[in-house]
This record gives sequence, structure tokens and C-alpha cells, in this order.
Amino acid sequence: MSAAQDESRKRNKRRYLAGQQSKRWKGTRQLEVGMRGILITCNMDEKKCMAEALNLLNEYADKVYGPEQQDDNGSSSSEEEDIDAALKKEVAQIQAAGAKQERRFQALDSGANNIIFIRTQNLEPDKLVHHILSDLHSTKKKKSRVILRMLPVSGTCRAYQDDIVKYLTTFLEPWFGKPNCATYQIRFKARNSSHNKRDDVIALIAGIVDQLNPKNKVNFNDPQLTIIVEVIKTVCCFGVVRDYNLYRKYNVQEIIKENAPKPDATAKVDEKPTEQEHKSETNQEEKKGEEQSSKTVQQDCEDGDKGEDGGE
Repeated sequence: MSAAQDESRKRNKRRYLAGQQSKRWKGTRQLEVGMRGILITCNMDEKKCMAEALNLLNEYADKVYGPEQQDDNGSSSSEEEDIDAALKKEVAQIQAAGAKQERRFQALDSGANNIIFIRTQNLEPDKLVHHILSDLHSTKKKKSRVILRMLPVSGTCRAYQDDIVKYLTTFLEPWFGKPNCATYQIRFKARNSSHNKRDDVIALIAGIVDQLNPKNKVNFNDPQLTIIVEVIKTVCCFGVVRDYNLYRKYNVQEIIKENAPKPDATAKVDEKPTEQEHKSETNQEEKKGEEQSSKTVQQDCEDGDKGEDGGE
């Protein structure tokens, strides 16, 4: 075999294997009920966003949890090895690795445009994202170009009210169940889904939080906790995060700006749809929050607030 033919077959091999690797995260894998991870919004370029997100998450996960242990797939096989045998060997290794071991981060189809879902394994997405934002907030280093927001998803359920009530009654207990109490706000967004109205879902969740502990108190200006609700098609994603307002609604572009003004002052320029939605949502939530939490606003939650403020 000539050197040119040998080089051509090696090129074909690399392209084939690259295609197999791509199918591992593309294919039919998508956001489903029962998953945990991180929703990442971007501006049009989803492919570049995925690459940036995986690089950023792996960089910080290596610092927090240590390097990920991976099996050697034998990609540096000897030059003398038969190319067909090498192909079969690597395909078998890829299939075996996928069957017995899930990667720490896996990019999946979110079901919505301009947003990707990174599934996580063996780590807490809320703590990792908070660590990333805390570092970016203090260092002001720009580490991405197309990533906008990083929203941790600590739990998912079917996007129907009966399922939401059943799931959140248990899910929210560690943060809002007695003896714990906290000031909070609810941020809701629906994508490719029209069967859940914002006001209805917010009122439903506020009622659950009130039942868990009447001392929980709505606060839009400086809440200790923010309940993030993201509905995509028939999946409802939940996260409970700290410093949501401080870290600019978890926007990695805004958080690195020096002497950045309050979110309401800059979102008009950089996130028009989000800010307009935020104003409308805030007004609606304030009215609903006053109705749903008339009893809780009168309760004294000072002691609980101090306990929750310790944070990360």
C-alpha cells in the first residue's frame, strides 16, 4: 500500500470515528424527566455554545472535583495495525464505554432553540454553577463568547400541575421546610409549551412554599433563594439558587462587567426580551405574591434569614 493510500485511509478512519463520537450526544438523546444538569442559553450558535460550555464546566469541575477518570480507548495504536481491525476495535470500545460509563458532562438536545442541556453525573449542578459565577464575578475574566446564562437544574418532572405539586412538595423541603425558612422569588419561563400559564404556576409554587413553612417570605429585591422554573415542551426543570440578582440572573456576560449597574439598567441593552419579560413578570408576581403570601409577609423570619445568608 502506498503512503498516499495509507494516509487517505487514516483520514477516513478519523472522520468515521468523529461521526460516531458526535452521534453519542446527538442522536435521539434529549432532555427527559429524571435528569439533572445545566440549561445554557446562547445567541444563535448552539454548536459553539456546546463546545464553550463543556470546556468551561470541565475546567472548573477539575478544580472542584478533580480530573475525570477515563478509560484509554487506544487511539494511539501502532502504525502497523490493520486499519479495518483498528476501526472495529475502536467502535467496540466506544460502544462499551457508552454502555458501562456515563461521562461527567453530556450535551443533549434540550428541545428548544438557542438553549442546550448539559446532563451532569455525580455532582451537584447548583453548587458547580455558583462556584463558576463566583469566580467570574471576582476575577472579571471573560471565558466565553456565546454563552449567555447558566441555569442549574436540580430536578425535573412532567410539566403538568398535578405532577408539579407532587414533585415540589418533596423537592423544595430542604430549603423551605420547617425549621428552615427564607426569603425567595420565583422566576418562570416556558419554551415550546402553552399549557402552563405563568401566573398559575407561580401561584401554585408559592402555595407549596407557604405550606412547607408559613415563615417563608416573598422578596424581589434581595431574596436569599430564587426558585428557577424552566418548562420545555412537556418537561419542567427546577433549580433553587443563591445570589441570583447579584450574579446578574446567572448571565456570564453581564457578571464580568466592571462596576456593572443593577440588572434593570443594563438588561435593556443586552437582553431586551428577558428584561421586558422580567418587568412584566415582576409586576404580576408582586400582585400574586401579595395575595398568596398575605399571612407570610407578616411573619418574622429574621432568625431564619440570618441562617440562610451564610451561603457559599
